[in-house]
Amino acid sequence: MTNTITALYDTIRLEEKLLIESAKKNDINLEMVDCKKLFVDLNDNKNFDGPVLQRCVSYYRNLHSTAAIEGQGTKVVNCLNTGIFAGNKLFTHMLLQKAGVPTPDATVAFSKDSALEALDKNGFPKIIKPTVGSWGRMVSKINDMDSAEGIIDGREAMYPIHQVHFLEEFVERPPRDIRVIVIGDNVAAGIYRNSGDGNWKTNTHLGGSAETCEITNEIEDICIKAKDAVYGDIVGIDLMESNEKGMVVHEINNTTEFRNVVRVTGVDIPKLMLEYVKELA
Repeated sequence: MTNTITALYDTIRLEEKLLIESAKKNDINLEMVDCKKLFVDLNDNKNFDGPVLQRCVSYYRNLHSTAAIEGQGTKVVNCLNTGIFAGNKLFTHMLLQKAGVPTPDATVAFSKDSALEALDKNGFPKIIKPTVGSWGRMVSKINDMDSAEGIIDGREAMYPIHQVHFLEEFVERPPRDIRVIVIGDNVAAGIYRNSGDGNWKTNTHLGGSAETCEITNEIEDICIKAKDAVYGDIVGIDLMESNEKGMVVHEINNTTEFRNVVRVTGVDIPKLMLEYVKELA
């Protein structure tokens, strides 16, 4: 048995740099493997000797590399099920609902006509999201039928995954959401992500600011249930404080970014992640 951790990546973000620095500082053997240069002999079970920390940004590269490596008996964090379920907003919503975790109300429609019919029935505003995607890309607020037709027309001309129309309630809330990092059963730290310049989106790369969020018993309970719902080991949980429902989970991140959590809270997330994965060896 080896103590080496393999971090599989396709883009070196600040998060991956922090993992490399933490491994050196804490005397943890970490091997960085570029997934774009990887090939896996599916008939050979000796490609990896220790656990693999999955950090590929690409949804499809992430899933397929995890399937290949996990299929050989290697422990991958996160596992294939987590990649599939947390990587798709519809799948996440259904699993959270089944687990009794509060979520925003949502509707899924499978054509332009059925999407417009759902909007006519349920009213505005609504948020339309791609079922697969990150960083707030292609997430739009729909205020009326004219804007709905324009946005959905554009999606109908795209790749088939974008022709699945995920329509979510516009949650009335403070101008912020919460990002929490969960590592195993440890709810490690959380931040508020405040909207920037009147933007209803809270993504920090879109101008939002961050500040420390105290981890309450409510947040801890919801986040552990959400993590378990998608079979996760290390995940980022995004929550909103609904004026009507209280705390709701609107997204779970499989290869979560954590730079702002580290910067704002001072919690050594990379060390906690590596120590958790090391224990699996």
